[in-house]
Amino acid sequence: MEETNRQYPQTPLQAKPAPSNGEDVIDLMEIGYLLWNHILMILLCLVIGAAGAFAFTKFCITKQYTATTSMYIVGDADSLVDLSSLQIGSQIKGDYQELIKSEDVMQEIIDGLGLDETYESLISKVTITNPSDTHVIKISVEDPDPQLAADIANEIASVAKKKLPEIMKISAPEIYNKAKAPEKASSPSTMKNTALGGLVVAMIYCAYLIINFLMNDTFVTPEDINKVFGVQPIAVVPMITKKRSKAKKGGKRA
Repeated sequence: MEETNRQYPQTPLQAKPAPSNGEDVIDLMEIGYLLWNHILMILLCLVIGAAGAFAFTKFCITKQYTATTSMYIVGDADSLVDLSSLQIGSQIKGDYQELIKSEDVMQEIIDGLGLDETYESLISKVTITNPSDTHVIKISVEDPDPQLAADIANEIASVAKKKLPEIMKISAPEIYNKAKAPEKASSPSTMKNTALGGLVVAMIYCAYLIINFLMNDTFVTPEDINKVFGVQPIAVVPMITKKRSKAKKGGKRA
């Protein structure tokens, strides 16, 4: 027999360049569609997280009230330490913060009001501020009891008015705004915690969807094969489900 050399036509493959350097390409459009397809679950997580944060803030976190008293610092023209010669702001703020929050002053507050507090626990409730370019010192106290917060702030101002002139050799500060028991809690912020709770739970669910999507290396569509190997499949074999298979068998028996 004579051997005939025949060249059979080959079906051309539609090829596309595969990603270079073996790097995976993240399709933002696919992730967008993924999140959109689960938008109802994302909204449900948002509502559940917000409701949980609202309930936790409302019933589990103790409300804190902040009372503030203000003092105006004046200096003597004849004194060695004149406030006009000090750098208003950082130096005065630092001096008064250290002196007012000293252990001697705080212990006098504890003894004077008969508080069941230690120096460390009381000092954690006190905040001293000095608005820039002013001689004003603000003493703020945070406590679950609004009246007690006001009493502590006023007592600190009274003790500071008595002790600070002796230490700094200046005139006694004037208390021009005494603290009053606040009617509204300063913390926690129910609205802020509710919003954050909803966003956190929704973001956790979105992260779960995205990670699960990126970790899934199963070929679902012909485009998935094209992305990995750079070739377009010629044909696709459909998957026959069990229900469809049973229906065909039943038709043959009939």
